[in-house]
Amino acid sequence: MVAACDPLEGLRRIGIDEISYKRGHRYLTVVVDHDSKRLVWAAPGRDKATLSRFFDALGEARSAQVTHVSADGADWIADVVATRCPTAVRCADPFHLVAWATDALDEVRRRVWNDARRSGDAHGARKLKGARYALWKNPGDLTANQQVKLAWIAGANKPLHRAWELKEAFRKVIRIKGAPRLPPARRLVGLGVPLETETVR
Repeated sequence: MVAACDPLEGLRRIGIDEISYKRGHRYLTVVVDHDSKRLVWAAPGRDKATLSRFFDALGEARSAQVTHVSADGADWIADVVATRCPTAVRCADPFHLVAWATDALDEVRRRVWNDARRSGDAHGARKLKGARYALWKNPGDLTANQQVKLAWIAGANKPLHRAWELKEAFRKVIRIKGAPRLPPARRLVGLGVPLETETVR
């Protein structure tokens, strides 16, 4: 009966995020219950003080019962969670994990693009600059022209193509549900990708 009246009762696995409103000029911090798939708390703001208000409402005893917290990599979330429920496993959601892998891939693309410019390879630099979307998008969503660009990268720039392969392998790993994820995750570690399997559970 208490749980039915109090949305904060019985929380074990929660997700913390921010959403924008007023055309991106205002933000809400939101907390969801992964087990019931319901929004359980929201308040204006996106900072440590705002999130601390949620844990104040939850209380010390119930905060200690939280086992998992999913969030992006924002420091204001990580710092509060580390203080208020330090034993909880902190997890990153698949969207942000793929986004971080894609950012790392784009760093490689920019580096090889700058190398091409400095070496006087104007043609190669132009093709690399125009290859961003071919590298970012999922293979099944590529246009015919983007497929041609990706094939060119495979033959012309092995380091960049290898970075794309690792991004795609990582994307596939986090789509696997449950225990079968571990062997391919270990293969990625063997290829030099720093992957904490607990993070992508």
